[in-house]
Amino acid sequence: MVAIFAVVLIVHGLIHLLGFAKAFGLAALPQLTQPISAAAGLLWFLGAGLFLATAVSLYAWPRGWWAIGACGVMLSALLVGGSWADARFGALGNLIVLVGVAFGFLAQGPMSLRAAYDRDVTSHLSPAARADLFTLADLANLPAPVQKYLQSSGVIGQPRVHNFFVRARGRIRSGPNSPWITLTAEQHDFVEPPARLFYITGAMFAVPIQGYHRYVGPAATMRVKAAALVPVVDVSGEEMNQSETVTLFNDMCVMAPATLISRAITWEAVDARIARAAFTNAGHTIHAELTFNDAGELTNFWSDDRYQADGQKIRKLRWSTPLWDYRAFGPVRLAARGEGRWHEPEGDYPYIQLSIEQVRYNVAAR
Repeated sequence: MVAIFAVVLIVHGLIHLLGFAKAFGLAALPQLTQPISAAAGLLWFLGAGLFLATAVSLYAWPRGWWAIGACGVMLSALLVGGSWADARFGALGNLIVLVGVAFGFLAQGPMSLRAAYDRDVTSHLSPAARADLFTLADLANLPAPVQKYLQSSGVIGQPRVHNFFVRARGRIRSGPNSPWITLTAEQHDFVEPPARLFYITGAMFAVPIQGYHRYVGPAATMRVKAAALVPVVDVSGEEMNQSETVTLFNDMCVMAPATLISRAITWEAVDARIARAAFTNAGHTIHAELTFNDAGELTNFWSDDRYQADGQKIRKLRWSTPLWDYRAFGPVRLAARGEGRWHEPEGDYPYIQLSIEQVRYNVAAR
């Protein structure tokens, strides 16, 4: 959709150059019957530049391109109105662009979910600081399979993790028989104090979807909008707080193994391939079981402390995240693919599948 809209902007912008060419006699344009002054010709040229700049900014400045587009539409509307007999069809182009600009404002503007996510990230990031290195001694109190996991992941000798950023792609659905929605996701997790900021975009039946999961302090919220305007999910409350505590701990286990030495975690050894944990944050204590293979890789995580919300009811269900396809992300080796599964009485099914594209640790404020 972005590429199609960029083409519309480019074509609409190039058409404005006809007014510039007419004003300065650069081409024979008998179809343009109304005279155009040099000053108006320069404005037509400026209008073309604004639409072309908007097309470029879709990719170069995704948070603010709509402001350039709005300026282009306003200028173009004045020019079209002044040359209505020749340029009236330009009003249709402006209407199309205006719809795109309005969506851009709603999706990326100061009142958008994206802006809320960006503000939260900025408020939590701190200037770069020296981080102590992770050592073998840090493993001393961990169960054997967790020790092996951290060693195989390559965290020994790396800086301790204070926060981490993840970018992923995948798909999600609301139930076992519901259609899949493709999505892109990015998130920032913070260790001290704990926070999880998770932003997704996708599309369902060609309608754009934006969602923001926010877990800061003791409170978690989940908000989803269709077309950046219509709220389709707005969930909060104690069940949500507990669920996001489970998800935050899962993020730590899957994406940032170095954080598993946290004092907020109480470990229990089961055997050479299984360990149990209790994780506490802001008054919520959740429990989980981690399963590892002989290579020391984390292969599954499950918890009975997470709630499923479908907009009509909320219920506690077993939740698991099978993992596979381990590869290097910089100096650390992690699972690149995984899924979230609900274990309903009628049977279990995956409701989200993700492929991790990028992981960065100890992101500093700019």
